[in-house]
Amino acid sequence: MSNTAQVVLPKIAQDRFNRLKGRSARVGVIGLGYVGLPLSLLLSEAGFTVTGFDIDEKKVTELEAGRSYIFRIAAEEIQSARKHGFTATSDFSHLSEQDAVIMCVPTPLTEHREPDLSYVENTAKSAAPWIREGQLVVLESTTYPGTTEELMIPVLEAGNTQGLKAQGKGAVAEKGVFYVAFSPEREDPGNTTVARRDIPKVVGGHEAIATELAATLYEGIFTRAVRVSSTRAAEMTKLLENIYRCVNIALVNELKVLALRMGMDIWEVIDAASTKPFGFHPFYPGPGLGGHCIPIDPFYLSWKAKEYDFNTRFIELAGEVNEAMPAHVVQYVARALNQHKKALNGAHILMLGMAYKKDIDDLRESPSLTVIELLREQGAEVLYNDPYFPTVGRGRRYNLNMTSTPLDKLEQYDCVLIMTDHSDYDYQDIVNRSRLVVDSRNATKGIESEKIIRC
Repeated sequence: MSNTAQVVLPKIAQDRFNRLKGRSARVGVIGLGYVGLPLSLLLSEAGFTVTGFDIDEKKVTELEAGRSYIFRIAAEEIQSARKHGFTATSDFSHLSEQDAVIMCVPTPLTEHREPDLSYVENTAKSAAPWIREGQLVVLESTTYPGTTEELMIPVLEAGNTQGLKAQGKGAVAEKGVFYVAFSPEREDPGNTTVARRDIPKVVGGHEAIATELAATLYEGIFTRAVRVSSTRAAEMTKLLENIYRCVNIALVNELKVLALRMGMDIWEVIDAASTKPFGFHPFYPGPGLGGHCIPIDPFYLSWKAKEYDFNTRFIELAGEVNEAMPAHVVQYVARALNQHKKALNGAHILMLGMAYKKDIDDLRESPSLTVIELLREQGAEVLYNDPYFPTVGRGRRYNLNMTSTPLDKLEQYDCVLIMTDHSDYDYQDIVNRSRLVVDSRNATKGIESEKIIRC
């Protein structure tokens, strides 16, 4: 339900509100990756005139040509959006033409596991000169509570050539202000069970006008906008969602290690527990956490908590458990090879799956990258196969320059390691043709063979 009746909108905000409500507004989306591009397409489909901004010229060129660089987004979707006015550019001066600007940029960790907000800061610096009166600016990047107020707003204000200020919680200004909100992304790549537009959108403004403008924008593409009291509350909401998953995955990962020592199948136990119709939600173990959110977000809150002289012991312990899982996988590979009288040093290993989860083309924080590194450190020769990654080049923390290896000669490898349980794989055939299979995902469930070592 809209709160517009309780919010006093000055003329510059009312005009913006009317365009957002009528979907005639121009919306700029900065960062055309796994969050920004799907969001741009949703906005375009709903009737907004959308301009995508990215510093990666290759992405801009692909989109302007009607091509997609994300596997789950078909080129036809890009072409349809183009027909409805969607354009892509690296020229930030076009931000001045927008009614609303949404920032969807990465927020990774540094080598010391501290928040790296350079993308947010640099994007805000690039956008600041072009922010204009009455404009709505929304940050979607996952971060610690306080980022919007403590980092983004000061940067936008300092770099604005018109001397504009963010509307604060005090008196409502009739001119000289822009509006700022935070709305955490809730992308789940590969999830086809819930339509993207049916995922409620949490919105928290720097003050009430920004909250209402942002909620109105998102209500144009999502079935529901959930208004919260502040940008900090919205930032914390996202962290809670992901820490909840991180902690529960750590629990089942730890139980998996125990169950293996006890000679039990943890997946069978989870399936049995899942029959309880209340008080239990299933989480599943794996070779480590991947994706942008779950491996990273807990560290954002832990870092911020130290400012308040508070140690998030429970959260940090969960992070430690999950971070130990790639080493657990390597330990089992070594043990399995040893049972076949083969050393890890010099072993030929084919890894199945580079993506951080099944049926997607997303490498962000994938445990496969860590496992490759650990195996190589022990002297193993590692190749990979992944139908979603013909090649794997260079990223923020890796430089592999590898090419996907065909599955036509599985018998030549000392070990086939299943890291991602893609649906494309015929696991029975893989087991039949391999000497040894180490399964970190329970992908071979139901297949009985002495070749299989489940970890």
